Amino acid sequence: MSLQAPNLDDRRFQDIVDETKLLIPKYCPEWTNHNLSDPGVALIELFAWMSDALLYRLNQVPDRFYTKFLELMGVEPHPPTAARADVTFWLSTVLSHPVTVPRGTQVGAPGLGPAVIFETTENLVISPPELIAARTSRGGTGTASLVDAWDDLRFSGSVVRCFTSTPRPLPGDAMYLGFTSSLARTALRLRVIATSPAGIGIYPSRPPLTWEAWSGEAWVSVPVYTDTTGGLNRDGEIVLLVPPAHEALALDNTRAYWLRVVMTRTAPGEPSYQASPQVRSIIADALGGTALAEHSMARGPETLGRSNGLPGQAFHLQHPPVLARREGEALQVALGNVVTTWQEVEDFSASGPTDLHYTLDGATGSVHFGPRVRYADGTWRQHGAVPPAGAEVIMPCYRHGGGAHGNVGTGILSSLRSTVAFIDRVTNLQPATGGADAEAVNEAKRRGPFSLRTSERAVTPHDFERLASEASVEVRRARCLGPSSPGGPVRLLVVPHVRRHPESQSIDDFALTDGLVSSISRYLEPRRLLGVAVEISTPYYQGVTVAAHLHALPTASDEVLARIRADALDILYRWVNPLTGGPSGRGWPWDTDLNAAPIAQLLEQVAGVDRVDEVLLFECDLRTGRRYGQAKEVVHLDERSLFLSAPQPLPVLVDEPGTATRVASPSHSVVVVK
Repeated sequence: MSLQAPNLDDRRFQDIVDETKLLIPKYCPEWTNHNLSDPGVALIELFAWMSDALLYRLNQVPDRFYTKFLELMGVEPHPPTAARADVTFWLSTVLSHPVTVPRGTQVGAPGLGPAVIFETTENLVISPPELIAARTSRGGTGTASLVDAWDDLRFSGSVVRCFTSTPRPLPGDAMYLGFTSSLARTALRLRVIATSPAGIGIYPSRPPLTWEAWSGEAWVSVPVYTDTTGGLNRDGEIVLLVPPAHEALALDNTRAYWLRVVMTRTAPGEPSYQASPQVRSIIADALGGTALAEHSMARGPETLGRSNGLPGQAFHLQHPPVLARREGEALQVALGNVVTTWQEVEDFSASGPTDLHYTLDGATGSVHFGPRVRYADGTWRQHGAVPPAGAEVIMPCYRHGGGAHGNVGTGILSSLRSTVAFIDRVTNLQPATGGADAEAVNEAKRRGPFSLRTSERAVTPHDFERLASEASVEVRRARCLGPSSPGGPVRLLVVPHVRRHPESQSIDDFALTDGLVSSISRYLEPRRLLGVAVEISTPYYQGVTVAAHLHALPTASDEVLARIRADALDILYRWVNPLTGGPSGRGWPWDTDLNAAPIAQLLEQVAGVDRVDEVLLFECDLRTGRRYGQAKEVVHLDERSLFLSAPQPLPVLVDEPGTATRVASPSHSVVVVK
């Protein structure tokens, strides 16, 4: 059992009043009126109230000691983390020369105040694309059936059949376009001149096509921003947002940076191409580019002060909290014309007297130099070098900011706060994610005992899970599984924080960013046992949809029926979710099957529901929402999987200027009748 915290004084207000009244006959026997209306009694109660407040504060002293003890043991609150978002810069016109958006370009959110400012973390170069090759291939044969179509595409009077299988195009047919240089992060416009509609049979608003780019390891999907060609059937424009990885590949003895458009299978009940679309020419232009931006502001150079030459000096940055340092963000000490760069360390335990080390508390912005410590044998040792007396302590650059309020939605970052030539506008096409506030003191106090009771070594599965959670505030859940084969790596499944409503979450929201994987890897590397390899990945998310038939009370109006349906859907999305699901509301439990009976019990608790007639479960594809298999009452789950609700309807796809078509996809369905 845990130790009982002492109560230094358990007296309360009434105890003090009663104790004081008992002393009246001894010290003031002539005072005989002890009623509440007596002025003397009022003074006694005032004294008792003040004493009670002092006793309350006295009993907080052990809590303060506890906090200071954790601080001495090195338990500190986690600093805030900055949200990140891909922001797309659009050119004012098509240019024939490259345009550079420099690192540190600021974009903001109009109306949300100066705090919501993002800065780009890298230089973005938007270069004019040059198309130099074109190929076609038949479905199922990969690159073995490549046919050169470049001459037909670049010379007038010829046409290119995009999909060459006969007598009709087949899924897997593809057309390849090769470029001289990488189009990574480019907003690419393809101006298509087509023949009269040849690719008959499809819905022009939903062509069975997908665009892909070679990433160096695999073909990855390229999002389509707009498409006015009706599936390559008419003159129009296709705007593609090329992903960050676009590498060269040798196809048919031609090394180029390839994009391809692949014919896919249509959804059940939808028609496919009866004949291949044909194009006369394709002209490529760069309309803009996408850069990674971070919710932060750069500061520096900043002079912290001058050294007095004594050990254990402390300085303070002017703009805390300070975000995790990047390359080049290191303290400098200048003495005359000599400038030395120092190294940040977690503590001075391994620092010698000549090591140029310092510590930096990101939450408070405090910079500390090494102390001088006396040991048991009477000797003194300097842990870390001391800046010479009179030397200037300078932080050349650092970033401050972060917090959960940086997780802004799609399209919010639309204000360009830095002037960049030829840039007309900016926007974020996806919501910003990853922002988290600094850890509260109470949360750090709850975490402290776990850090002290457990070792800093990753030995057991629980150790890996605990250390993964400590590596970043973006880790919401983690599970460690043993190797799938003898000698294989330890499998660490990580579920990241997703700060969107369960109803709007998709499988892409649960993807692990490169930064998060790197943070976990760096944290585990010095703590894992020698020879133990760790494989960091996401769980397999099993898509599920629920179909429920509810009966409302006979007196329910149409508004009540709509409210019952909305409440039922909200329950389903929260219940079948890796973060909010399950009986505890903390995420669907590992190794726990999904059963229709508990869902029926939950739906029966919705206000206005008379009874639940039927609840059926369907497995589904989380990309398309398409159900597969028969309805079930129980869906089983293996050790590496978690349940996730099927997606809501897909985003609006622009087909013609001024028109839009919304593609529906199955999600949870609730039918409410009286």
